[in-house]
Amino acid sequence: MLTFEGLDENFKFLVFEVRKQITATREFVHSPSRSLFRKITSRDDHIDNLKTIIENKSYSRINKDTELDDKTLNKIRAIQLASVNLERIGDYCVNIVNQMAYLEDKSFINRFECPEAFDIIEGTTDLIDQGFTEDNMPLALEICKSENSLDSLYKDNFNRIMAEMGSGKNIPNLVTVLFIFRYLERIGDSLLNIGEAIIFSILGERIKIEQFESLQQTLSVSGYDGAFSDIDFQGIWGSRSGCRIGHVQAKDKENGPPVAQGSIYKEGNLDKIRGERKNLKIWSEKFPNMVPDVFGYHETPDENKGSMLVEFLPGCTLDTMLLTSDDADIENGLFTLEQTLRHIWTKTINPTPFKTNYMDQLKSRQPGVLQVHPEFYRYARSPGSPELVSSEELILEAMVAENDIPAPFTVFIHGDFNCNNVVYSNSDERVRFIDLHRSRDFDYIQDVSVFLVSSFRMPVFDRPVRNKINDVISRFYSFTEEFALEHKDSTWQARMALALARSLYTSTRFEFNYGFAKDMFSRSMFLLEKINRYNGNWDEFILPEDILHY
Repeated sequence: MLTFEGLDENFKFLVFEVRKQITATREFVHSPSRSLFRKITSRDDHIDNLKTIIENKSYSRINKDTELDDKTLNKIRAIQLASVNLERIGDYCVNIVNQMAYLEDKSFINRFECPEAFDIIEGTTDLIDQGFTEDNMPLALEICKSENSLDSLYKDNFNRIMAEMGSGKNIPNLVTVLFIFRYLERIGDSLLNIGEAIIFSILGERIKIEQFESLQQTLSVSGYDGAFSDIDFQGIWGSRSGCRIGHVQAKDKENGPPVAQGSIYKEGNLDKIRGERKNLKIWSEKFPNMVPDVFGYHETPDENKGSMLVEFLPGCTLDTMLLTSDDADIENGLFTLEQTLRHIWTKTINPTPFKTNYMDQLKSRQPGVLQVHPEFYRYARSPGSPELVSSEELILEAMVAENDIPAPFTVFIHGDFNCNNVVYSNSDERVRFIDLHRSRDFDYIQDVSVFLVSSFRMPVFDRPVRNKINDVISRFYSFTEEFALEHKDSTWQARMALALARSLYTSTRFEFNYGFAKDMFSRSMFLLEKINRYNGNWDEFILPEDILHY
């Protein structure tokens, strides 16, 4: 436990005072008195002061000492978070005793399961100091699980109260008891936060209890039977898929199953995780060693969650290469990617014409765009002004045009072909793919447009780096043109215009730089206008390549 500036003692005192507050509140609920009420309200001020002292000392130490090791820094952050929640529990206790004043019959509450709730709260609070002092993971989990117990009690008593209200009797008393149980349930939420703070102190990563348990299950399925304290878990932030992603490896990397050498843990929506697992299997069968191996898989259907542990791929994603690698390495990476895609597309080509749905994709994501940038709903210009078609009408007209431009064939596509989902290993000059839950048979232009726009939308405006990005875009565009000519795809530019309009428009929901987002929106509208005003043969449609140069 930390000893600097008495922070450990302050925290112990805070836990002690909150524990006394809970006991006093329990006594008051059972047998109210003025003296006990004064004690509880007076102690609340002391609890507030202790929380403030801990908060000030925590921030002061973090700001003053720039050489704190990660373990100490995590402990400070965890204590500060726990202190906030302990103070919140103290507030809930005061709220409970205040509610007692509204009971017409003070003994009425004894008909319900308040003692059981206080048993859980008191027993759990007794574990907090030991959990922090010993970095005790089992105690942290026990603290977290008290929230479920209190939720269950709240639900049972809520249902009972609602049933009794149906009789029309004791309505004021029943409403008051309901409020009291609501505060008891919220104490459970704070205890959950405290337990997760201890887990953070131990792991060094914020992870929710259900995610922690899912990770444990997935590790177990993978064949790892070591202690969880022997695992390093590092969260990977920035995912737009809604999934929790982390890098997992054993501290002893020389022994044990594959997870010991490093793996990626992914947890999220069950359908999405199932889809990715299914597609990883398909990719492995079609193209061995092209995608990560799956080491472990676990489902929690009740929570609509799934998780899996997959191989950590050595190498560098292409977006990172664009920013950090020299021209020779980028050249090798792009050449390898092009050859890999040519092989995949040629091997999986199906010469049956296929109707695309780029505008449907745009429409499905439009609410997300307008939530971030409501001004990107373009209205038609008023009569008397130069003609300006609304964005909605442009999209609907493009849908009609898209029906007349089917893809001449399909290939097996990645489905989410952002440049950060392509990993290049310079040591063996090999490209591999990640994040494959959208893989399917579709128009190859889908993957091309996503790759091009993911490069375009990189928020880098330094001219030398931007020129490098433009060069990569031009090169990949030329590669696509070569493939289209080889396979007699004469409408690829028209479909590319639709696909780019879709990707440029939908990408704005991830960009808060208004000027850059507006630029992408304007380019999207330009492409839709070009499609809608075109009256010729789609085989002769020309896409201006510089639409992708910034």
